[in-house]
Amino acid sequence: MFRFFENLVDPYVDYTETDRPPTKLWPFMWSYSQPFKKLFVVAALLSLISALIEVGLIYYMGRMVDLLGSGTPDTVLSEYGTELILLALFILIIRPLFQALDVAVLNNAILPNYGTLFRWRAHKHVLRQSVGWFENDFAGRIANRIMQAPPAAGEAVFQAFDAITFSLAYLLGAILLLSDADPRLVIPLLIWLALYAALVRWTIRHVGPASQASSDARSETTGRVVDSYSNIHSVKLFAHHDREINFAKEAIERARVTFAKEMRIFTTMDLMLVAINGFLIISVVGWAIILWSQGAASVGIVAAAAALTLRLNAMTGWIMWAVSNFFRSLGVVQEGMETIAQPITLLDKPNAKPLVLSDGTIELDQLTHHYGREKGGLQSLDLTITPGQKVGLVGRSGAGKSTFVKLLMRFYDADGGRILIDGQDISDVTQDSLRAQIGMVSQDNSLLHRSIRDNVLYGRPDATEAEMMDAVKRAEAMDFILGLEDPQGRTGFDAHVGERGVKLSGGQRQRISLARVILKDAPILILDEATSALDSEVEAAILDTLYGVMEGKTVIAIAHRLSTIAHMDRIIVLDDGQIVEDGTHSALLEKNGLYASFWGHQSGGFLKTEAAE
Repeated sequence: MFRFFENLVDPYVDYTETDRPPTKLWPFMWSYSQPFKKLFVVAALLSLISALIEVGLIYYMGRMVDLLGSGTPDTVLSEYGTELILLALFILIIRPLFQALDVAVLNNAILPNYGTLFRWRAHKHVLRQSVGWFENDFAGRIANRIMQAPPAAGEAVFQAFDAITFSLAYLLGAILLLSDADPRLVIPLLIWLALYAALVRWTIRHVGPASQASSDARSETTGRVVDSYSNIHSVKLFAHHDREINFAKEAIERARVTFAKEMRIFTTMDLMLVAINGFLIISVVGWAIILWSQGAASVGIVAAAAALTLRLNAMTGWIMWAVSNFFRSLGVVQEGMETIAQPITLLDKPNAKPLVLSDGTIELDQLTHHYGREKGGLQSLDLTITPGQKVGLVGRSGAGKSTFVKLLMRFYDADGGRILIDGQDISDVTQDSLRAQIGMVSQDNSLLHRSIRDNVLYGRPDATEAEMMDAVKRAEAMDFILGLEDPQGRTGFDAHVGERGVKLSGGQRQRISLARVILKDAPILILDEATSALDSEVEAAILDTLYGVMEGKTVIAIAHRLSTIAHMDRIIVLDDGQIVEDGTHSALLEKNGLYASFWGHQSGGFLKTEAAE
């Protein structure tokens, strides 16, 4: 039975992705709710029926009181026995059936699937964002919003049908019941309803902003804590344990204060609710007794009025909390929308085609990029790299080397100019096809917290085991891999490497990264300090491998250790975002310019730098 309801909606159903999600709350929620439209109608009807059944039972309680007082037990049972038996069967069979359907639709069909669909689509959207987008936020805060918003959205949907729809139907039934008994009984109920509506309105107006502030504070706390954990080596290295504790404490205290303000609203709400519910009980039941004393109402009407008001008294706290949680959940969703609903800005053009690589010629035409600043990056760069050419890229930190690589990979769109590969503007081809043709090893190679095998196969998931093993051997990584064991007892290629590969040394991470690039075998190769984390002995072996990997490829290599690029076909020197020198190693030394000064200032083959790029 459960599986039937759980399979009514497929949370992974195909849908049309949008680059610009709605930025208003209700259109945003509605866009995620499309697969659930029919279920929402069913849930609303079942909630309505359940509420009317409850009011009907209270009505019949009053009727039963009147029936029992209308004659002797034998007379009442003989005349109304069948009716009472039918009522018992209704309570035992029909009522549980509708309530079971109501609960199953909400708990088993809507709640698990709605949150799953929300999280799945939100994650897909966020994963399409550019590298620059991720660089402008905490990974922890992004993840926190992806995790918090879906259950909050599910909670809002649940409360909408479990409490709000039910309560509205119940109040309508109560009005009809009392007006049928005596229209005057409706007057105190309507007065109470006006007071209750005013209290709900006050609560909603205050709890939404308070909830969003509290959610923001929680996200900031998560971001700070994850930031400390992600950089635990720096924390320990600089002995800043207390500093990180205080850094987190500021956010934790802000979360406490905002949550405390939120709870003040609920406490005030509870106190006011007790007061107006007292008015409800006294006014309705008291008026019913007055009517009874005047002979205008039966004992059954007094009993029904008393049962109804006591039931409303018990329900109102639940309804108020449900309404408050509804808007509180919407506040969390709205805070999550700050991340989830951001538009995708780095897009493939509508008519973008896959990159067709013939020989690997790279051309830069007036390439300019400043990251939105007045200086830095690249300025009007013109450059042609011929097929199969091995090019070294040199310059001070901040000269534009990393910018060059990021633009070539199209992690950013250039402010001006263009990059062509085999005559094709990279802004006109699909991003995935572009990056599929480029292999890259950087100086900061973070690995996925998965097995060694998964990390190596990331370069080419369809590679055979033999091809993967060959890549590992060529990267000089086989010996240390076979000796690995993680805390769960997994060994060798099945051992997991920890977050960002933290369980491996820098040199080990570098060799795994080299192995997956070797396995990828892309025609364009970018080496950004590819051997910086290796010791001299391993570097010598890896360089032999790299020279072999470079054969037949167009290569761009960034290195501060100039000895690693001295044998390149060509060396380009960047300074302040422009090409200032271009030639072979020997030609540039003879020129006695900037490159020669770099070479002369080396100690052990390293280029002295001034600032981080």
